[in-house]
Amino acid sequence: MTHSTRSRVRRAAALAGVCAVVLGLTAPAATASTAPTASSASASASAERTTLNWTKCAGGAADPRRQCATLKVPMDYADPHSPLIDIAVSRVPSEKTSARRGALFLIPGGPGNSSLDDPSGKGRRLPQEVRDAYDLIGFAPRGLAPSTAVDCGLDHADLATSRLRPWPAPDGSVDGNLATARRTAAACARNGGELIRHLSTANEARDLDRLRAALGERRISAWGVSYGTYVGAVYSRLFPERTDRIVLDSNDNPDPGLVGRAWLAGHERGVEDVFPDFAAWAAAPGNPDRLAERAADVRPLFLALAARLDRSPIPWPGANPEELNGNVLRQTMLDSLYAPAKYPALAQLIRAARQGTVPPAPASPPEAVLQNVTAVGAGTLCGDVAWPHGAAAYRADVAASRAEFPLTAGMPRNAMLCAAWPYAPKEAPVRITGDGPANVLLVQNERDVATPLSGARKLRKAFGGRAVMVTVNSTGHDAYLANGNACGDRVVSDFLAGGARPATDLYCR
Repeated sequence: MTHSTRSRVRRAAALAGVCAVVLGLTAPAATASTAPTASSASASASAERTTLNWTKCAGGAADPRRQCATLKVPMDYADPHSPLIDIAVSRVPSEKTSARRGALFLIPGGPGNSSLDDPSGKGRRLPQEVRDAYDLIGFAPRGLAPSTAVDCGLDHADLATSRLRPWPAPDGSVDGNLATARRTAAACARNGGELIRHLSTANEARDLDRLRAALGERRISAWGVSYGTYVGAVYSRLFPERTDRIVLDSNDNPDPGLVGRAWLAGHERGVEDVFPDFAAWAAAPGNPDRLAERAADVRPLFLALAARLDRSPIPWPGANPEELNGNVLRQTMLDSLYAPAKYPALAQLIRAARQGTVPPAPASPPEAVLQNVTAVGAGTLCGDVAWPHGAAAYRADVAASRAEFPLTAGMPRNAMLCAAWPYAPKEAPVRITGDGPANVLLVQNERDVATPLSGARKLRKAFGGRAVMVTVNSTGHDAYLANGNACGDRVVSDFLAGGARPATDLYCR
């Protein structure tokens, strides 16, 4: 991997909410890279016994300890003659052989994010006793370069985050969203190849079990973040006897009838949970980006500005779209509530827009990266569960959402491209249950815009006696070693390092 390629990876990671289908922001999106096509190899019974040839990572990884390899897995697990596809894998070995317990899989968010850099990135933040206990394992999920990649070949305008996220028209109409859904779904069917039909959370979990076997591990531990919590939950359900210590951080609602629809819907509650924190910050005396004298004034100020921009957008050269309209402001608000560190950018945009100006256009990742990430997210979300087709299924929900949650203007219940997806899911969604060992620890911030506490509680309930949950009195997406607090970090670290898990659910003030 060259220096310029690594730079593109980092720029991709920096883009909050790169598209509608990237629901987690904790792991960098993989860069575009050459990869064999799905038809370049044939599946065989030996796939489960694949060994990994660890080599120095291409381009010279910043961490000399990090090693890279390629795993072959079947594109279609239901077909014994399926062609093989590549899964790119990385690892940093345990730092103390005598203390080594096994492998810790770092499961990225998304769908559409990669953890290839995580063993050297977020892995450095892990306490020493955790780094001693595990080989840290990263991977690029199926479809995401440098694994065998997919691409929908969307028009540039359709890669705009505010278009891929299904923001209704200012009057609440969903007709434009359905037209976008039909256009983008058709492009994915035309350009995505056979692999896009085999992208799903269950298949990602099966890929991880092939990786477990190739590593020679009887069981694995995992740290899954955001969408990675659903991957980790599905793996724990499909392969319960192959799990060791499972940490799920910033947790998705596992409703098997909704899956990704529930995650999108969660944003309306997540924004309501977090916006008061932003409002208090934006009204604090001494804040150079202060918006109002009282926190109670920030919400009506924002709503009035969004309505004004609905009527009279401001040109924004270099952005996509090249205007600041109400929905672009709403999307920026949603992105900025992922972490308090992002609040200043939102406040500065609001201040500029109120004066009729805009800041410089935000940097965008290379289009090849956006195309790849979007395609992986689309294939996975639409492959996990069937979405309703037709406007009737969305109009009433959008109207109700707009009335109850004006900040999100109906977007979380609206139609994205899955509403026009031409393929039926290959299998029913996995139902998470309490069957299996009691070795799951959920960690969840109380105020999380992307994976709200209300959804995390549903995953906790689904796991039953298998899990306990640590709720952290903190704001932001990603709790452990990121936007949480010392109490929550300590509980998770103690579990990973020594197996100590709270006897009951815990609240970390």
